[in-house]
Amino acid sequence: MRATCGDKRRTTLVRAVKVPGISLGSLGTGHPSKLADIINFFVRLKRIAFMLQMMGDHAPVNVEEYEYEGLPPNFTLAENMVAGAFAGIAEHTLMYPFDLLKTRLQVINPSPGGLYTGISHALATISKAEGVGSLWRGISSVVLGAGPAHAVYFATYEVVKHAMGGNMGNEHHPLAAATSGACATIASDALMNPFDVIKQRMQVHGSVYRSIAQCTRTVYKNEGLTAFYVSYPTTLCMTVPFTALQFTAYESLSKVINPSKGYDPITHCTSGALAGAFAAGLTTPLDVIKTLLQTRGTARDADIRSAKGIVRAASIIKRQHGYAGFFRGLRPRIITTMPSTAICWSSYEMAKAYFIRHQND
Repeated sequence: MRATCGDKRRTTLVRAVKVPGISLGSLGTGHPSKLADIINFFVRLKRIAFMLQMMGDHAPVNVEEYEYEGLPPNFTLAENMVAGAFAGIAEHTLMYPFDLLKTRLQVINPSPGGLYTGISHALATISKAEGVGSLWRGISSVVLGAGPAHAVYFATYEVVKHAMGGNMGNEHHPLAAATSGACATIASDALMNPFDVIKQRMQVHGSVYRSIAQCTRTVYKNEGLTAFYVSYPTTLCMTVPFTALQFTAYESLSKVINPSKGYDPITHCTSGALAGAFAAGLTTPLDVIKTLLQTRGTARDADIRSAKGIVRAASIIKRQHGYAGFFRGLRPRIITTMPSTAICWSSYEMAKAYFIRHQND
């Protein structure tokens, strides 16, 4: 890829990502999103996919040359892990501000300055009171953890899917996709959970932490090593079904939209977005429970600070906010997840196609 053209392509891609097609105002006030907003969102997803294809600087791959969805014999585990790490860092870096908004909206009994009525109100309040830079607070923890975690994530996914025959033929293999996704998330979350705890401690309103090292030392000193894994069972209860649903939906959508199974950025981007939205919506209650457990050390409520498991956390949410409390942050979660999974799958498939193409040269 030429340096001069590459700069223009990357600039255009950043613009496509930074200007979302969904109106934050319509989504943050509790009113349904307009159809035009949704259509515009997918138009921009298509634009992102097109830019990713341009950045790859190659024509669509001829599927007769190799079975793209399968792992070639000379496709190494290291290359697969690099592709996964690239996908994870790209996803979390681009979508981090929305993840921070989701965390703020999910916190139970926040401090007075941390009460928000919706996405647009949270964005405006945080930017005005704390500065725009605060939307990226804690991102270094995600970058450090996302690379290794996603490397393990996608490597496990590909190996298990291949072992279960998920790459054979053109038919759907939902069991192979679901199982490989579940195995992938169990392995990656073991690495990512401590980084996720640090991230959310730094994201909440009034956080006193200014660096990863400070947060890690303080949490370890005050709450012990178990604080970094107190939400791990809940995380698995959420991410295992989330990943199983996402991978199953992604594999099925990809084969319907792109039956030739060749490298197609638009297919990967669209399938990733729809699969992510589907899985995120169904698993939001578990995400709310996870957020309560991971931010309990910053809570003012004594019951929340003493919460130690899924059942206890769920009972607190039910008692204080009713069943509606389990869907706090639903919209920002879906808004975050759709572009995140679109970027993640597009980045991963692009890196995967790059390695395979160069192996065939």
